[in-house]
Amino acid sequence: MALLAWFEALSFQAQLILVAVVCDPIGFAAGYLLAPEFGVEPILGGAYGLVVASLPLSLLVLREAGRR
Repeated sequence: MALLAWFEALSFQAQLILVAVVCDPIGFAAGYLLAPEFGVEPILGGAYGLVVASLPLSLLVLREAGRR
């Protein structure tokens, strides 16, 4: 829970950057590596992975918008 409290203490801008820096590379790598299993070119799978990885970022923005 200390990690969550630390994350909440950051400014909204810092939270956005942190979530993007963590989720985007993971999403791209997962999509790139899993794409051949679904019969898709790896680079296209990476792009799909980036789209899926943007979900946590969108949820963070929606949560902040709900606070205002």
